Amino acid sequence: MSAPRLDYHALAPKAARAGAQFSHAAGSTLDKRLRELVNLRISQINGCAFCIDMHWADLVKQGVGPRHIKARA
Repeated sequence: MSAPRLDYHALAPKAARAGAQFSHAAGSTLDKRLRELVNLRISQINGCAFCIDMHWADLVKQGVGPRHIKARA
């Protein structure tokens, strides 16, 4: 059985709030593909398997190839 997901808003309220603000601000200004790539990278850094899977699947639906998705800076 896996461990419960972390409550980022309780553990790091400032960082969680900043992430939500970025997501909201970028929602209308960034290209959808770039926004999902950023969200995927954030999810990788946070170690959230659920979010990684969700953003990965969305990028695949957009036609982004696995080699591009796996590339990290």
